[in-house]
Amino acid sequence: MTVVRRRAWIAWGAVCVIWGTTYLGIKIALETIPPFVMGGLRYSVAGAILAVIVLLRGRALPPPAVWGRLAVISFFMLVLGNGGVVWGEQFVPSGLTAVLIGTSPFWMVSVDAIVMPGRQMHVRQWLGLAVGFAGIVILVWPDIAAGGTGGRGFALGVLSLQVACAGWAIGSSYTRRHVMPRDVLGSAALQMLFGGLLMLLAGGAMGEWSRISFTTRTGLALGYLTVAGSIVAFAAYSYALQHLDVAIVSLYTYVNPVIAVALGTIVLGEAFHTRMLVAAGVIVAGVLIVGPKRASP
Repeated sequence: MTVVRRRAWIAWGAVCVIWGTTYLGIKIALETIPPFVMGGLRYSVAGAILAVIVLLRGRALPPPAVWGRLAVISFFMLVLGNGGVVWGEQFVPSGLTAVLIGTSPFWMVSVDAIVMPGRQMHVRQWLGLAVGFAGIVILVWPDIAAGGTGGRGFALGVLSLQVACAGWAIGSSYTRRHVMPRDVLGSAALQMLFGGLLMLLAGGAMGEWSRISFTTRTGLALGYLTVAGSIVAFAAYSYALQHLDVAIVSLYTYVNPVIAVALGTIVLGEAFHTRMLVAAGVIVAGVLIVGPKRASP
């Protein structure tokens, strides 16, 4: 194994671990920081730092001519994508959130079939979608059926997570069709910066600024999400994509839920049921039938 390939595998492992832990970080940060303000601070700071790093390395940021397209991507992938995850985690345990985000490949395939000329859903893909949906029902139905305020909140959280998956899929499809960045890190810096600013505006519109406060615990969680979850993990993800097969890199989506469920149970004392294992297995089976696609929390 060459040095480059070994480093690529290390980068892939870092993505698996770091993005698997971000669900815990989000849950902790939400203790005192409202969802959209938290996401806005995370991405605006991360984008600014990454932009400075790109410039210090003597590379230019994407020209203003493509900023509009990058802002569109930021809206779908960060405001809807990450924002939906963070908002949903107010009501859904961190481990379950990671499992439900594992349905992103279903949305990828569906969006591609709608927007890509000549791309159609085949029997195998419809079967995979049906199997994956069955896994979601197994996972969430007992909590939704319980009713009451908690049941309604949980249902809204699950819906928010699926909006997040749809937003990420639409943004990814738009990227493939309209944006071919020459510098991945420079493009990511501006996307984070635009997405962060949009989330801060959304948080202001929803009155979140009056509810923000920081503790040592939530401040550290936000710092971890900003530096490790955004800057380090994205750089590692980009490096792994350059040197490993896409199908291999995409397998991180199967590792993330395992780490998230384990941390949620151990650190936060989240409930763990055999039903979660069964549902996760059914969802993974559906994803494998559909075909692996890339996604990110």
